Amino acid sequence: MRQPFDAKTTAALVVTLLFWSSAYTGIKVGLQAFNPFHMALYRFLVASFALAVYALITRMRLPEPRDLPLILASGCIGITIYHAALNYGETTVTAGASGFLISLSPIFTAMLAVAFLGERLKHNTWAGMVISFLGTALIAFGEGGGLHFNPGALFVLLATLSFSVFFIIQKPLLSKYKPFDLTTYSIWAGTLCMLVFLPGFVPDLARAPLQAHLTLIYLGIFPGALAYATWSYFLSKMPASRAASYLYINPILSLMVAFIWIGEIPSLLTLVGGIIILAGLVLVGLGGVEEKGL
Repeated sequence: MRQPFDAKTTAALVVTLLFWSSAYTGIKVGLQAFNPFHMALYRFLVASFALAVYALITRMRLPEPRDLPLILASGCIGITIYHAALNYGETTVTAGASGFLISLSPIFTAMLAVAFLGERLKHNTWAGMVISFLGTALIAFGEGGGLHFNPGALFVLLATLSFSVFFIIQKPLLSKYKPFDLTTYSIWAGTLCMLVFLPGFVPDLARAPLQAHLTLIYLGIFPGALAYATWSYFLSKMPASRAASYLYINPILSLMVAFIWIGEIPSLLTLVGGIIILAGLVLVGLGGVEEKGL
């Protein structure tokens, strides 16, 4: 069982969570100027270009032909479907409901990892995940004014499930490819699938204000290309179920970013939820995960 948590692994997790947490505010800004699908396309065109520069500088090797179907699936599911569904869902679903549904991702990932990767979770790990999920639910109530669902919630739920499937697809590929290389292949594949959103994209670009362009460029380079790469590195170092459990830190960091960026003060219920999340993660850390081949 290989679960190292050295300085590089910790740094990869911190970078991933900080940039992914900041993305929520950026998405809100982007949706004011672009429709959900054009915003996703713009973001990952930027990410694809940044990674193309990286690929040229490092002389990145091409993936093996037999792995192309799996890489294409990872990109279409984890990049295209996830971001298109999440962006569209968040146009009608409250922030609290979105946060609640997205927090199901670690649990979905754990169940899929048990089913398809042969991982076995101890009771402490399952208990920690459930406790952290309950903490996220409190944050959803505290920050979203309660949970108000509508048909758009189905798209957020689809995004949550697709993100979990993405982790499961990536995990075996990380034994063959470097994290940055695999991230590049997956984002290119996802961007290719997003080309179906091209109609009307250019007129949207012309109408968008400068702030929206700068926001989407930021989302593409940092929460997009960089954070996906650092997440792949983190995922390569431990079982998928345990890695996904640390995504429960995202709501806490999102609140911190909102406080620093726009002065939002969290409610008492939200602070309690954050403490519960951390308590759950302590249990996850004390629990164990067994993975075949590690």
